[in-house]
Amino acid sequence: MNTLRTGDAMLTDWRDSAARFEAEVGRAVIGQARAVRLITIAIFARGHVLLEGDVGVGKTTLLRAAARALGGAYERVEGTVDMMPSDLIYHTYLADDGRPRVEPGPVLRRSDDLSIFFFNEINRARPQVHALLLRLMAEGSVRAFERDYRFPHLQVFADRNRVEREETFELPAAARDRFFMEIGLEAPREASVRRDLVFEPRFHDTDALVSGLAEGVLDHAAIGGVARAIQHGIQASPEIEAYVVALWEALVRPAEAGIRLPGLDMDALVQGGASPRGVAFLVRAARVRAWLEGRDWLVPEDIRDVFQPVMAHRVFLEPVYEMRREIIVPALCRAVFETVAAP
Repeated sequence: MNTLRTGDAMLTDWRDSAARFEAEVGRAVIGQARAVRLITIAIFARGHVLLEGDVGVGKTTLLRAAARALGGAYERVEGTVDMMPSDLIYHTYLADDGRPRVEPGPVLRRSDDLSIFFFNEINRARPQVHALLLRLMAEGSVRAFERDYRFPHLQVFADRNRVEREETFELPAAARDRFFMEIGLEAPREASVRRDLVFEPRFHDTDALVSGLAEGVLDHAAIGGVARAIQHGIQASPEIEAYVVALWEALVRPAEAGIRLPGLDMDALVQGGASPRGVAFLVRAARVRAWLEGRDWLVPEDIRDVFQPVMAHRVFLEPVYEMRREIIVPALCRAVFETVAAP
C-alpha cells in the first residue's frame, strides 16, 4: 500500500486503490456497480451504511465483500428478537473447570483495530440494541469493564429487509439519521447478469465467493487521513455553495419553492429533518464523488448523484404520509432538482 504523501500524488494513488477496491467487490456482486460506488464513497467519507432491499438480492454478500476488501478487524452479529445490548459487549459461559467466565463480546474483542462491524438484519433486533449501536456510531466509544473502549477506524455496515414485518423493530427516523447513507439494492435487470446469478455455481456459495476476494485492498488505518485530505482538497465555488443551500431550502420547504406533487398537501408534507449535519454529509459525499471522478472541484452532478442516498432518509414526513415515504420522498427529491436551477 502506498504511504501517505501530501498533494495530488497521494490522492491519485489512493484513487487508483479505490478503483481496485470497487473491482474486487464487483467480482462478488455483479450488476451492482451503483451500490458499490456508493459504498466506496461512504468509506472515504467515513460514514456508516444501511443497505435496504428485498429478500435474496445480495445485500449481505455485498457488505461482506466490501468488508473483506477493506481489511482490518471484522465482526458480525445477526439481529434476533431475543438479542440484548449486553450481547454486543460481553458473553458469559462455563469454563472447563465449571466456573463462570465473562469475555468481551463482538464489539470489544478488537476495538483498537475494528474496521467493520456488520449488523445483519438490524430490524430484527430490539430498540435497546439499536440505542447502543447508534451511540457507538455517533461517539466512536463504549464504556465497559470500568474502562473506555475507542474505535478509531470503525464503520458500521447494516442491512435491513424491507419486506419482512413479523418480529421486527423498525428504526425510527431520528435513529436512521445516524447512517451516512441508506442504499437501496434491487435485483439486476440485465438478462445476462440474471442468467449468471441463477446458473453460475460460484454465485451459489457465498462463503467461498467472499473468501476468494483479495483481503485488505485498502489500508483501513490510513483512510481517515485520506478522507481529511479529500475534504480539504476538493473545492466548491460560490455558485455551487448557493446551489446546495437552495436545494436544502426547497427540500425542507417545498411549498415555498413552488413544488407541487399530485394528491399531497405540500404545506403539511415535511415535518422536519434535513438538518445542517445532513447537508454537511451531502457535501462530504459529493467531494468524494468528485475525487473519484478525477476532479478537485465540485460540479452540480456530484451533488445530484449522492443527494437521494444521503438526504432521503433525513426527511421526516407528517405521519399521515409516512407509510408512503418510499414513493413520496424520491418524487420530492426529483422535484427539488427540477425546480432549483443548476449553476
